[in-house]
Order: sequence, then C-alpha cells, then structure tokens
Amino acid sequence: MKKIAILGSTGSIGTQALDVVRNLPEEFSVEVLAANSNVELFTRQIEEFRPKLAVLADEAAYKKLSSKKFQGTELAGGRQAFIDAADFDGVEIVLTSMSGFAGLEPTIKAINGGKNIALANKETLVVAGELVTKLAEARGVKILPVDSEHGAFFQCLQGEDLKSIEKLLLTASGGPFRGKTRGELLNATVKEVLAHPTWNMGKKITVDSASLVNKGLEVIEAKFLYGVDYDQIQVVVHPQSIIHSMVEFRDGSIIAQLAAPDMRLPIQYALTYPRRLPSPVKKLNFWEITSLTFEKPDAETFRGLKFAYEAGKIGGTLPCTFNAANEVAVNAFLRGQIKFLKIYDVIEQAMTRRPVKQNPTLEDLLAEDTATRTLVEEFISGFI
Repeated sequence: MKKIAILGSTGSIGTQALDVVRNLPEEFSVEVLAANSNVELFTRQIEEFRPKLAVLADEAAYKKLSSKKFQGTELAGGRQAFIDAADFDGVEIVLTSMSGFAGLEPTIKAINGGKNIALANKETLVVAGELVTKLAEARGVKILPVDSEHGAFFQCLQGEDLKSIEKLLLTASGGPFRGKTRGELLNATVKEVLAHPTWNMGKKITVDSASLVNKGLEVIEAKFLYGVDYDQIQVVVHPQSIIHSMVEFRDGSIIAQLAAPDMRLPIQYALTYPRRLPSPVKKLNFWEITSLTFEKPDAETFRGLKFAYEAGKIGGTLPCTFNAANEVAVNAFLRGQIKFLKIYDVIEQAMTRRPVKQNPTLEDLLAEDTATRTLVEEFISGFI
C-alpha cells in the first residue's frame, strides 16, 4: 500500500482525493490528513481513514478538535504543525491540495524530506517555480501534476522528448462568462461567477476560472513543469471540457488527452502513476458527443490572462505579486467588498507599484507576498 499525506483534505481536491482512496482501499494508506478549520468534516475524515497524524492549521479550530479522542491518531494544530506534517515519516507521496500561497512552504518541506509531490497547489510553481523545480531535481523528487490540464500534458508527453515540443495547447472552459463583454460584467454577482458550466470546484478557483486568472496561473505552471518558453504556451477555449489539453510536436502531430470533466481522474493518475487502475469516472461515449469546439480567449475583457503572461515573462518576484494581489482581490469580491471587474484593477495596480526582484529566495517571496497583500488591502479600502 502506498503511504500518502493529503494536505487540504477538507477542500474540493482533498475530498475528491479521499473518494479515490475509498474506491481503491487496497492501494493506499492515509498516513496524514491536514486541513485548515472545518472541524466537523475533518472529524469524519479522521474517523473514516484513521491517519497517524491529523493537523488543523487554524488554532481555534484545533482547540475544538483537541477535545475529541481518536484511537491511533496524533493531533496537532497551528501553521507550523501543518507545514511539518508534509514531512511525516514513512509517507511516500504528498498531495498538496490546499489553496493559494499557503501551499508553498509545506510543498518545500515535503520536497526537502524526499517526498514525491502530487501537485494540486498551482501557486507553488507560480510564485517559486525555479526555486521549487531546482530543489525537486536536487532531491530526486517527482512533481506529478494534478490539474486536469497539466495532468493531460503529463500523459501526452509520456515517452516523448521535451525538446520535440512545438507548442502546449492549454484548454480553458471559458467559465460562466464566455462571450460576455465588459459592459455585461459590470454588475456580475457572486452567484453568477460561481455558476461554472462544467466543473465543480472550490469558490476561489471558480472565481479564478471566471476571470481567466486561473488559466494564467496554469500558463506559468506549465512553463516550469515542462521547461518551455511562454511563446510556446497557447490557451484555447474549449467549452465542452472534454479535451483537457494537447501537445503539438515539431513534426506537426498533435496528441490530446480526453476524458469526462471529473477531477478524480487526474488525482488518481498522480497518486497511482505509472499504473492505470479502474476508476468510477464516467466513460466518454463518442456516439453521444455531437461537437468539440474551440475559440480564441478574449484577453482584453478577461485581463487576468494577459497579466499572467506579463508576470511570467518578467519573472522574479512579479508572479508572486500577481498571485497575492489576485488572492486578496478574490476574497474581497466574495465578501461583497468589490465588484468582479475590480479584481483586474487590483492586480494591475499591484504589478505596477511593486518593485521586481530577480532570483528571489524563499525569504524574498514570503516578504513579497506580505508586502503585496498589505498594499492591496489599501487599494480595496479605497474602493469601498
């Protein structure tokens, strides 16, 4: 049995990963569960999977959890305990499924401990791609992508020379606002933004999908996973979400990975790689698929994609600035403090005002994340 740790177990990816474990109980032993603050769901997960270690990052939530008794499970709480859980003894692969910048330090901790990474936390490579990939290479650690798009690239490239890549064709559903104009989005509500047409995801990533910031994050992630130039990454809107991405090779051949839009499939492949095992995911029926369509993204209306390319190409601390500004802006939108389109204004202001430092250390990135969040909170207070 493969010993695994799931960081972010109560979130969308974490709960679906545990569904994968339920369907393959003979394959996995859940050694570590870690989450932020959902005590009720976390308690049920501990009782079902009986990990050796269970950690809640939120101190108040941990205090509630610590009053409970679980046979064979050690409990811990706090941010540092969450980070340390990533290097739990005996764990072979760590699924990093927490959201945002908070995933960077636990991922680095796991890599330093020699753990393979099933990477669902794209922000890790967005803010620290060069640092993380170099560290993984030095430690002999595999980074196995969990994003459906990067999981698709990973599968399309099996047995291929990365130097033969002409282009990575990164698909995007277009989100709930595909085809909408800026004028039509001026008063977009939270409910409308969260009504994704094909994927069931957490709130933050669903907002990012609507703004195309998520696709921008994936562009930067692809650069570091596959060592291509930004000019070799082309975003293609594919509203059916059946082709999860494609690779075009130098000879003109294109290989695509197709499947139903179900995150359990890329999660399972990352955890079982290189084996393919049965899954509960619905199989495609090509007699029922009437069309597969493709469009060019509207990067003028959905400016998050354009900002991501800019941040990635300049590099240094700028992708960290881009990510931090977006995280704060999305939270403000979900709280009703700013309108949807203001997310772009916040990102643009932060990228314009923050100085860029090249070849940043981890300490530089932690400082930049903090400084950007402080700056952005000031912007937002001016909008309210």
